Formats: sequence, structure tokens, C-alpha cells
Amino acid sequence: MDFKDKLVIFLATGFYAGNIPKAPGTFGTIEGLLFCFFLSGIDLVYAAIFVAFFIVFSIWVAGSAERILKEKDSGSIVIDEIAGIMVTLLGLPFNIILVVSGFFIFRLLDILKPFPIGSIEKRLTGGTGIVMDDIVAGILGNCILRAIHFATGLI
Repeated sequence: MDFKDKLVIFLATGFYAGNIPKAPGTFGTIEGLLFCFFLSGIDLVYAAIFVAFFIVFSIWVAGSAERILKEKDSGSIVIDEIAGIMVTLLGLPFNIILVVSGFFIFRLLDILKPFPIGSIEKRLTGGTGIVMDDIVAGILGNCILRAIHFATGLI
């Protein structure tokens, strides 16, 4: 494996968090919270632009890693969870209640894959398939968090 391949694997696995034997997606999501923290401190427009570029970058990295690993949607690829949690918390205040709620809602959606998340994962291939189901889970998670906030004012 050359340097470029090692770099792709390093990024795709969330700096090797994806190599943790148990629940690598959960650890990738936790790493993503660091990105969310930094994004919460910048203007929403710039944060949204960063997330959009990160999604495109993630698709390329995940697709490249899948080819290098020769394994379809390897569990060690967690850059999609990082992108997904960023979408989940985008434009929302970064506070403990919201972050914990967003984390659990995103993980639940990512694991259970309710419609349309599961169908997106089945229809798309390569890096697009790896990443886009998490992006849709993030969009749904963001909407759920906003609905809870609107209904209760708790978060």
C-alpha cells in the first residue's frame, strides 16, 4: 500500500477509529462531534459550505477506501458517520442536551435505517452509497431535533 492509499484509509477510518473492533460507527460519530463543536462557533453559511464540501470529500474518500480494502461498505469506514452527525447538528446550538439527543437520534436512524435511509443505501453504490444514507439520517435527525425543540422548547 502506497502513501496515498494509507492516507485514504487513515481518513476513511476517522483517524483509525473505524478499526476499533466494537461499534466503530459509534466511535466515528463521537469523533464527528469534535467537528460539530468547531462548526458551532462559525457563521451558519460558512458551516453549511464546509459540511457540503466535507460530504463531497467523504464520498470520494469512502469510495477510494472501499476499492483499496476490496470490501463493500466496510464497517471500518466511518467518515460517513462523521459527515452524518455534522448534518444532524448543523445550525443547532451546541449544548449538552442537544448534542446527546442528536447523537442518539442519529445513531438510531443510522442503525435501524427506516425509510428512506435503507432504500438509499440499497440503490446507491460506492462512496455515494456509503455516505448518502448517513446524510439522509442526518437530515432526518436534524428535523427531529428541530421538531422536539419546537414542541417542547427543551432543546
